Amino acid sequence: KKEQPDARASRLDLARWLLAPEHPLTARVTVNRIWQQMFGMGLVKTSFDFGAQGEPPSHPELLDWLAIEFSEGDSRSPEVLRASPRAPWNVKELIRLLLTSATFKQQSRTTPELQKRDPENRLYAHGPRFRLDAEQIRDNALYVSGLINLKMGGRGVRTYQPPNIWEPVGYADSNTRFYLQDHGDALYRRSLYTFLKRTAPPPFMTNFDGPNREQYCTRRERSNTPLQALQLMNDVQQFEAARALAERTLAEAGRTPTERIAFIYRTVLSRAPDADETRLIEGLFRKQLESFQANPAAATKAVHVGESAPRGVAPDPETAAWTIVANLVLNLDETVTRN
Repeated sequence: KKEQPDARASRLDLARWLLAPEHPLTARVTVNRIWQQMFGMGLVKTSFDFGAQGEPPSHPELLDWLAIEFSEGDSRSPEVLRASPRAPWNVKELIRLLLTSATFKQQSRTTPELQKRDPENRLYAHGPRFRLDAEQIRDNALYVSGLINLKMGGRGVRTYQPPNIWEPVGYADSNTRFYLQDHGDALYRRSLYTFLKRTAPPPFMTNFDGPNREQYCTRRERSNTPLQALQLMNDVQQFEAARALAERTLAEAGRTPTERIAFIYRTVLSRAPDADETRLIEGLFRKQLESFQANPAAATKAVHVGESAPRGVAPDPETAAWTIVANLVLNLDETVTRN
């Protein structure tokens, strides 16, 4: 209701209407969007359409319960409120509830029978498994490498980008006609802060289905293209992160290849490598080390990719060989997929 019946409705009136207890959609749509981010697909598959033309929820009672829990918090239960306070409309608590649920914590392994009965995992018989979003892939590589800059807030930054992306679509008098790359710590800020030009978005986002913001996007599609593999192998930021991870490994892990391989796996994949993986990657390391020792110029070139200065924890051929190993692990399907 409006504050004054005869007055023109304000934005405050709109906000109160959206959050009114009798409003049927706000809490359900919000809960469904967050569920979609956690599980890859919403309880209502058509997260952009809750109307007559949208799909019905796969679990309507669960959607109702989550919406009430989210919108009312502990207000319905004073006993619970005293023990564990949870405010209404608390997004952080909703995310905690979903991530600690038995449904989310299931293994992602499935069987041919389950795939046949429920190919989209709408019944949640196993844990969610889907490729990370563009920003998450880049941020993950920067984080495990130790390069990431976690500063909060500030202006958008312009990271590494191939030449001649902006210029063909820029107006002559535009202040964004030419791409002027940032330097220093700005290059390693989270992808959230990457400057996005609507007509020429960053290629690392576009290649992994990041929206260009020319129109709203309620659900990102996930494609699988050769460009994605090429970017993960050759992108300046990705390869620089691999070199930084290699130097972390040389500085923090043990002295044997087996210990260092285990460190990379634990850092990137949160698990230990099995015997076959250790054998194969140790073989790759020795082959690359021999190649770089025979070609020191190539080793130096590999170690000096990107603007961050190498730490010099080992000779260039050894660092370059471990960089190839780190790059391989950062390219694994297991690394770029939420399991």
